[in-house]
Amino acid sequence: MAELLIVDDDPAIRRMLRRMLAAEGYEVRTAADGGDALVELERSLPDAVVLDVVMPGIDGLHVAARMRAKGLTLPILFLTARDAVSDRVSGFDAGGDDYLVKPFAPAELLVRLRALLRRTRPPGEEFVRHDVRLDPSSRRVRRRGHEISLTARESDLLELLLREAGRTVTRAEALQVVWAESDALPNVVDRYVAYLRRKLGEPPVIETVRGAGFRIA
Repeated sequence: MAELLIVDDDPAIRRMLRRMLAAEGYEVRTAADGGDALVELERSLPDAVVLDVVMPGIDGLHVAARMRAKGLTLPILFLTARDAVSDRVSGFDAGGDDYLVKPFAPAELLVRLRALLRRTRPPGEEFVRHDVRLDPSSRRVRRRGHEISLTARESDLLELLLREAGRTVTRAEALQVVWAESDALPNVVDRYVAYLRRKLGEPPVIETVRGAGFRIA
């Protein structure tokens, strides 16, 4: 599982994030301010950083800027109570990959982290479940040796379901990951699941979990 560095000057938030993310299987390190974060990054690189913006001493924007100046490309998710457009722009300009405003729903933080980590997956890694194989870097999908042509959205949705195989993926989660930058409605997920079922053929591999979402067992 991925290793995360949590940087926040509020001890209660650090404890809450550590417990929540560890329960999801992540390895979690913490830092109490920007200076500690830079020390931790020198010690060893995590897979992603969850970074508060407003901290005493070196703030989150400066930590991100220093990381990018050193050529570090690992994902940065900003957490902050500042929600003005100018604050978001400053975060992205400093090198952030995503921006979540406090207070936030834990489920949304988890979805955003999974989406960021997915983008940095090593090339050549495949998802395999039953007789379905997906190479996320090339979007190549095969079943029983036959190649299946999918659109980008279909491929992203299939990747999400394969990556979370055995767990029910809710419609809200699929919207956050696959349709993050659009105003799509929840029924679009059902429509694309139907597309995938038709293209993947029999026997069906995507189950409907009534009242919850979809799952590949």
